Amino acid sequence: MSKVRPAGRWYATVWRWHFYAGLVVAPFLLILAVTGAIYLFNTELNDAIYPDLMFVDGSGPAMPASHWVASAEQAFPGATVTRINMPTGVGRSAMLFVTPAQGMPRRVFVDPATAAVLGSFVYERTLVGIADTVHGSLMLGWIGDAIVELAACWAAILIVTGLYLWWPRRSTKAGVWYPRLAARGRRFWRDLHAITGIYTAALILFLIFTGLPWAGIWGGQLFTPAVEALGLGYSGARTPPASVAPAAQTTVAERGRGIPWALENVAPPNSSGGHAHHGGGASHDASTLAAPDIGVDRVRQIITEQGLAQDYWLMLPAGAAGVYKAQTYPDRPQGQRTLFIDRYSGAVLGDITFGDYGVAGKAIELGVALHMGNYFGLANQLVMLATCIAIVLLVVSGFVMWWRRRPAGKLGAPPRRAPLRMRYLGAIVIAMVVLFPLAGASLIVVLIADRLLQRLGWLQALPG
Repeated sequence: MSKVRPAGRWYATVWRWHFYAGLVVAPFLLILAVTGAIYLFNTELNDAIYPDLMFVDGSGPAMPASHWVASAEQAFPGATVTRINMPTGVGRSAMLFVTPAQGMPRRVFVDPATAAVLGSFVYERTLVGIADTVHGSLMLGWIGDAIVELAACWAAILIVTGLYLWWPRRSTKAGVWYPRLAARGRRFWRDLHAITGIYTAALILFLIFTGLPWAGIWGGQLFTPAVEALGLGYSGARTPPASVAPAAQTTVAERGRGIPWALENVAPPNSSGGHAHHGGGASHDASTLAAPDIGVDRVRQIITEQGLAQDYWLMLPAGAAGVYKAQTYPDRPQGQRTLFIDRYSGAVLGDITFGDYGVAGKAIELGVALHMGNYFGLANQLVMLATCIAIVLLVVSGFVMWWRRRPAGKLGAPPRRAPLRMRYLGAIVIAMVVLFPLAGASLIVVLIADRLLQRLGWLQALPG
């Protein structure tokens, strides 16, 4: 029996890995591509679906923000307003985040000039909200987050193995750099798959690696601790004064769009002005405090004096020691700025700008702005949309190629050649476990399953 050449052995192994990775993660990549494409146009979609909530007449000066809060609380008795998104322009409504006494949190829209409540919705039940939630966690909490991370890691492996399989081994250009126009059947689908992949591989990898820092395991357990240990996330410049103790067991982590990655695990300061309250720090009863809250109207004056852009988000204090937090989150992250304001004295306890982020924090914020289609406006949205469409084409064409070639009743894995030497296979597995823990662990499972299914005869090879 003739020996299998190393090149042939590698090609066969890579093909099998590419096949298994595609078969497992393709449905999730399809979901991520579709939901990502929807969220790229979140503002445009919400404007089109809810124009009566998003737009106002725009005539007359804005009423004090305290009137907006009062209107929202009157519309939902017993509710608590936790955040106010200021109007983003003339003719736009203000959006208040409201936690009702019962039921799911709502977003309430108020006319700034009249303080009239225009209406509300539960974000997670809107088209954009569903797309956002599914894109991040498949609506399955931390389990869904892990599945999304696993799919993203294997998508990176799909791209790398796909490039290896595509790499030209002959001088022809048709079917390599451009499709064969007369191709039909499987050859057409093969060219569609290969040509789409080669021209969008870099963009797909960009989407993957700019999304991974938010993943629970790769981002939360691996990348973030390493970056923080090296001081590359948030430099710590212009932190709150030493006399202001950080709030115990609290962070500015508020998952979702609008919280800079570099500040996710930064502890905010405490409001220090005379909080001689009773019954613990979670109380909201102003009568138990030695000093009154200055209120949202005075806070807005302070924010204006600090020169913050007017389309900021104002997070209201949580607990007696909480602070007001005003934050700008523009399309270009260089304009990000966060103020922490003492709820009793009005003192500015912290002022953090993009310049205070470390190298990694800046890079991630720039990447996220591009990932979400924000940085270059419509052009950015269209490029990312094209990338999402490319992922859909890759998934569909890959499925069609497999389905057309698979033997009836069999999985139809690519032909198995002589196995790789254990030292090569071990090195690959170790490298994947280090770089992508979830993907590395799943690779071990796949290798074991491959052996078992091969022995059972369920993996009849695809025809040549």
